[in-house]
Amino acid sequence: MSALRNRVGKRLRQIRRAKDLTQEQLAEAVGVSVKFIGNIERGTSAPSFETIEKIAEVLEVDASEFFPPPEKK
Repeated sequence: MSALRNRVGKRLRQIRRAKDLTQEQLAEAVGVSVKFIGNIERGTSAPSFETIEKIAEVLEVDASEFFPPPEKK
């Protein structure tokens, strides 16, 4: 699994929960399946840039919020 996919998924989950949205609500608003949102959050699927833009719009954040810097080791 890609470290970047894992970071993006983890950040998406954090933002979604902070906005008090379920995966179902987010999926419906973005126009994707609940399974796809879950896969993104688990790091098993990577969204397209267009999907990232839609998710950011729904969550009212800048798309750059999904790309946190790598954690220091």
